[in-house]
Amino acid sequence: MIKALRKKFILITMVSVLAVLTILIGSIDILNYYNVIENIQSEMSLLKDYDGNLSALKKKEIFSEGSAPEGEKPLEPEGENQNSEFQQGLDQGRINQETPFSVRYFTVVLDENGVVQETNTSDIAAVSEEEAKSIATELFEEENTSGFYNDFAYDTISVELSEGETGTMYIFLNSAQNLSSFRNFRNISLIISIVGLALVFALVLVLSKIAIKPVAESYEKQKHFITDASHEIKTPLAIIEANTEVLEMTEGDNEWLQSIRHQIERLSSLTEKLVFLSRMDEENTKLEMAEFSLSKAVSEVAESFLPVATAKEKTLEIDVAENISMVGNEGCISQVVSLLVDNAMKYSNEGGLIDVSLKLGPKNRKEIVVYNTVDEIEVGNHDVLFERFYRSDSSRSTKTGGHGIGLSVVKAIVTAHKGKVTAESQNTSSIIFRITLP
Repeated sequence: MIKALRKKFILITMVSVLAVLTILIGSIDILNYYNVIENIQSEMSLLKDYDGNLSALKKKEIFSEGSAPEGEKPLEPEGENQNSEFQQGLDQGRINQETPFSVRYFTVVLDENGVVQETNTSDIAAVSEEEAKSIATELFEEENTSGFYNDFAYDTISVELSEGETGTMYIFLNSAQNLSSFRNFRNISLIISIVGLALVFALVLVLSKIAIKPVAESYEKQKHFITDASHEIKTPLAIIEANTEVLEMTEGDNEWLQSIRHQIERLSSLTEKLVFLSRMDEENTKLEMAEFSLSKAVSEVAESFLPVATAKEKTLEIDVAENISMVGNEGCISQVVSLLVDNAMKYSNEGGLIDVSLKLGPKNRKEIVVYNTVDEIEVGNHDVLFERFYRSDSSRSTKTGGHGIGLSVVKAIVTAHKGKVTAESQNTSSIIFRITLP
């Protein structure tokens, strides 16, 4: 149990750290991406504002509004430029006077039929004229007007070819440097995140022992107390039982002696279950496993309750599929079935129905189902019944002689067999206990 608690502690810590890192690093990468896209859009805006030709700008100074020398106007393209992304780029410092000299681009003009009319690759060395024509023609045929082609951002503008005829200019901006910067930042952030997670995992792995040490010590003391107390109780119980037998022989049987014997049986059963649970909680405890006939084991246990059902005027139905076997501890599995059927006998309503079945489920898993009717119960999941000493109705449990620990033994055994046990009510008048075993 302590080992499982430590694993859960480590898992919760790592999931929390991973969530925080994902949010932080993801947010930074997203902001960085948008910043890169804004830089590309500013440069593209510059190219579009000057019709894909920055040759004239290289011969003049570019001034943002208010920065031109006295008596001179800032150099602006024709048209409305004050609110353009280019002007915003100048204002925000994403582009500057050196931008026209550093931008690498090429343009291709096509007519309405997609025939190349003009190509300009003088401002780029990485793309030949033929490659430029091929790329532009491909995008024109696919009717793509903006986006990315490999490391090139592209956009289109309408241009006049001749009187009354217009064409489309594809402007390609080499964005390799910006995109490479983003990718490098992203990769570095991922590496830092992975290294950070590894370091946190190493620290948590070491510190988790210290964190759960008080819990482990308290749990160990509790286990020792239960085991020691159970053994101590056995001695006086044995003496009381022996004295009861002497009184029966000398005084004869009576209701008080029967009551004493009944309480001795209850306490003996309780101490045995407590010791069993304490042993099952130990991490190095392993059950002896062997292949056995599950069909035979379930049938024998269920059939042993037929006389009890008859005496209590209840109906016990048994539906066990044949030739089902499994690898496990036969004694413990038989104890599980016995505890569930006994529980059904105790808590089913008067004249109620108990049904025990065994079948093969999906992926060849074995399913043991114990169904019983009840007077009234809430619809839904009832896995809380497997908690130790849990009682939904203490007065009723006292009448039936329950300790609130039998179902805890069921869960411990099923878990040791790497199985699963659940309890649920599909209506207000019945409950189903379902065990799934590998």
